[in-house]
Amino acid sequence: MSVEGDSEAGVEKRHRWRYIFGAYVCLLLISHLIRLVNDPVRPPHEDQTSLDVKMVDGGQVLDESVSIAFTLFEPDSVQYPAPSNLILLHGSPMASRSMLRLAAALPDSFRKVIPDLPGFGRSTLDIPDYSIESGAVYVNQLMDSLGIEEAHLVGYSMSGGVVLHQYDKAPEKVKSIVMLSAIGVQEHELLGSYQLNHAVHGVQLAFLWGLQTFFPHMGFMDGALLSTRYARNFYDTNQRPLRGILQRYEGPMLIMHGESDPQVPLSAAIEHERLVPQSTLALFEGGHGLVFGPSVEFLTSLLRFVNDVEEGEAPLLATATQERIQRANEPFDESTIPKAEGLTLLVYMLLIALATLVSEDATCIAAGLLVAQGTIAFIPATLACLIGIVGGDCMLFFLGRFISAPLLEKAPFRWFISKEALEDASKWVEERGAAVIIASRFIPGSRMPTYVSAGSLRLPFLTFLFYFMIASLLWTPMLVGFSVLFGEQLLMRFLEVYEGYAIWVFVGAILLILGIMKVVVPMFSHQGRRGLVGSIKRKIHWEFWPLWFFYPPVVLYVIYLGIRYRSFTLFTAANPGIDMGGLVGESKLDILNSLNDVDGFVARFHGIMPANDVNERFKSLQHFMRTEAIRYPVILKPDMGERGKGVRRVSSDEEAIEYINEEKGLIIAQEYAPGSEFGVFYYRYPNEASGKIFSITDKQFPTVMGDGRRSLRRLILDDSRAVAMAKHYFKANQGILHEVPDAGQHIKLVDIGTHSRGAIFLDGEAIHSAALEATIDRISKRFDGFYFGRFDLRTPSIEAMKKGNAFKIVELNGVTSEATHIYDPKNSVWYAYKTLMNQWRIAFEIGDQNRKKGIRPASLSDVIKRIVQ
Repeated sequence: MSVEGDSEAGVEKRHRWRYIFGAYVCLLLISHLIRLVNDPVRPPHEDQTSLDVKMVDGGQVLDESVSIAFTLFEPDSVQYPAPSNLILLHGSPMASRSMLRLAAALPDSFRKVIPDLPGFGRSTLDIPDYSIESGAVYVNQLMDSLGIEEAHLVGYSMSGGVVLHQYDKAPEKVKSIVMLSAIGVQEHELLGSYQLNHAVHGVQLAFLWGLQTFFPHMGFMDGALLSTRYARNFYDTNQRPLRGILQRYEGPMLIMHGESDPQVPLSAAIEHERLVPQSTLALFEGGHGLVFGPSVEFLTSLLRFVNDVEEGEAPLLATATQERIQRANEPFDESTIPKAEGLTLLVYMLLIALATLVSEDATCIAAGLLVAQGTIAFIPATLACLIGIVGGDCMLFFLGRFISAPLLEKAPFRWFISKEALEDASKWVEERGAAVIIASRFIPGSRMPTYVSAGSLRLPFLTFLFYFMIASLLWTPMLVGFSVLFGEQLLMRFLEVYEGYAIWVFVGAILLILGIMKVVVPMFSHQGRRGLVGSIKRKIHWEFWPLWFFYPPVVLYVIYLGIRYRSFTLFTAANPGIDMGGLVGESKLDILNSLNDVDGFVARFHGIMPANDVNERFKSLQHFMRTEAIRYPVILKPDMGERGKGVRRVSSDEEAIEYINEEKGLIIAQEYAPGSEFGVFYYRYPNEASGKIFSITDKQFPTVMGDGRRSLRRLILDDSRAVAMAKHYFKANQGILHEVPDAGQHIKLVDIGTHSRGAIFLDGEAIHSAALEATIDRISKRFDGFYFGRFDLRTPSIEAMKKGNAFKIVELNGVTSEATHIYDPKNSVWYAYKTLMNQWRIAFEIGDQNRKKGIRPASLSDVIKRIVQ
């Protein structure tokens, strides 16, 4: 038979990717070397001076020093009394150069100081804290160094928070405050919540850090405006205290703001004017860049305010009207937060679109809650979700189109999409065509593999896009709209009462609505309803619990044993004849070879070596079958695997070829041993002459009985136990799920004795006999260096097996194998823990005896490497 293996083009493609990756790594190393050599700190500009002040972290002054670069404009003549001091503070990510045009436009009679805040411009860039609070401490130190006792503070944009903190820490230094397009209260900043904003800024920081770290920019980005230092400025800043500072401020304040400011909304300036009853609000045509080209009107307003302060005519809190004071004492009105518009709206839409790349459904729900909150309108929120979903899922399509299948099975791709899910989706797309794109939109967990499969199967992109747009246009508005309707009631009811917990109400609402959609939508189909029943059963019955949830108590006990025996890896010495005692990653072929001299008890096997030529590997299988006179079915499995992963019974050349083409590593071909399957757990202490059977598991293969009406899929879903493992049974029988078995016909759902793949495990103690124990003991002693593990064996006659005869060993597992009789449904979880802890105690005791004989356990570092590889 002719077999087509990996094509030369496929091999070439993989090599090309390796070359590209190698070139990328080289460029990245060069980039990091350049960054290491280059000092991002540059000397002050010619018109700047620098002073050293103490470093600040979290508002606390440290012993280390940092440098502040600043421009100082002294008055053109000696004045008496002393000239007024103006300190002009830049925003983020700009430095002091952005304030020079304003400084130059102000009269020379002022003493003007324009510093680069640490972290920006020509000041020290690497500091522990980039927050506005630390910025305030730095500026106060600079004032002390320059002998400035009191100054008019002009805070532009982000520095509005800096000047407020300056007042809070040293009110005697503040003669007046000018809030110039300035940030302030938290509620009018971005999403309005510190926690949400902090999360957004965290994502921004992570993105920029990743860009600077993993993109070979040759040092260019270290001095860029949008660097990690800019992101840290926002991430480290907490605006929540600013509302209280504004309410406590007693001096003169001028609030200058652009009527169409897209970055700090006008509503923020209006709220600041309300909170500070003595303040004056001056509005100007324009946006956020008033400072870059100050108009005559702008300069006149600023100078009039400073002159009024100097002459003692500017209003103070003590002279504010009762009406203004009463307004300032009123609670915050959330209705004053406007819907996002202009650039702010685009930022919101970009954030929503990007968030869909993490979770499409959760983002649609969050967008709906933002609509309910009045932050953004329904149409742009829905459009942003659509744009993100279309973009993200088109990327999945092209991932399947341009990335080879073997590469998709490697990290990091396999972390997000399993090989099994990809195979199922590929068959689905092949059988049903592009219309499955619509169905996948409504079936949780099916989108990613379906879209990748559509790309790998070379489905025409425009066809994919057409069907995909139909599905998205149906699903997205529905989900966003549902979230709006439900979320509006939730937010109205709870946010006002529990304002301090608003973020948790918001997050809780997302999770609640997401949960409802995951439950409600599937309830409209029989498969969805039965799937929900299966999900509940898997959570109630401990035998179905995932390992990460079930095993922590056992892991803690193993740690205790490690402390007691002064070695956390002592168990690896329990089986010196198996690599690391059979912890993980051991070669099944090596173990079978070590057992092979036990005539008649080991199912015949053969190793098929890795090779690019599938035809040669298939010939190796054929040679084994001819030599040993074996006929189909045969068992094929990877040399390294656990819990039945990759084990398959093949019944034809075509199925064997398909498996060999999929499994690129070393394959074990083994004769199929018919009959009942058992797991026999054995141990022997090295100092004792004979060993014992610790556990016997009777492995049952589940069946369903046909009624002549329901398909196999329906029979599985309707079975009280099979529904809990439906996913595995669907995979094992995917070619015949649509068939309707005859009435009374029994269909075996799996033929592999692995609990995690659907086999039923019962306590097999009833077949424990002295003769069986003696045979197992004799076989085990023939394996030099084996003391502890589980034999998986098959027998055509249970009675003959009890006499120690007529069984075939198909596999032997080492120290991490389980006494699997614990999975008998009659056993409690407490019995399971007791049994497993007893099993591990024996493993450590055997390892201790072997250690005393000179056997060294594996090192902890080697164990960790083996586990994570």
